[in-house]
Amino acid sequence: MGISLEQAQAAVQAAYQKSLEIGVKMNIAIVDAGANLVAFARMDDAWLGSLDISIKKAKTARFFDMPTGDLGQASQPGGPLFNIEVSNGGLITFPGGLPIKDGSGKIIGAIGVSGDTVENDHTVAEAGSNAVAGQ
Repeated sequence: MGISLEQAQAAVQAAYQKSLEIGVKMNIAIVDAGANLVAFARMDDAWLGSLDISIKKAKTARFFDMPTGDLGQASQPGGPLFNIEVSNGGLITFPGGLPIKDGSGKIIGAIGVSGDTVENDHTVAEAGSNAVAGQ
């Protein structure tokens, strides 16, 4: 079964709380197992350009069932996945997208976060992902 709306909203809420905690303004996207958008939040004054990036990070994490930062490392020049970011209508291959797993470890969706440094994007995405895994 894919992520439920309730789980997606819990992930958004946890990511939102982490954003407040570290003082950043984020766009937070949750997709289901089919990479379809289920929930989204744009914090007040979060970058408009990051809206699309957050959704693409979530889709990228689900398409390949791995953190977007890991995919980015494999897609560097000379790497085995060089230029993969131009596939699938455009992927995002830097940190901030993570698969979301249920309590048994099955991937049920993904989260994408964008709006600050890639390190902060990843931290906020991790908070959202962990909120669902703990249910």
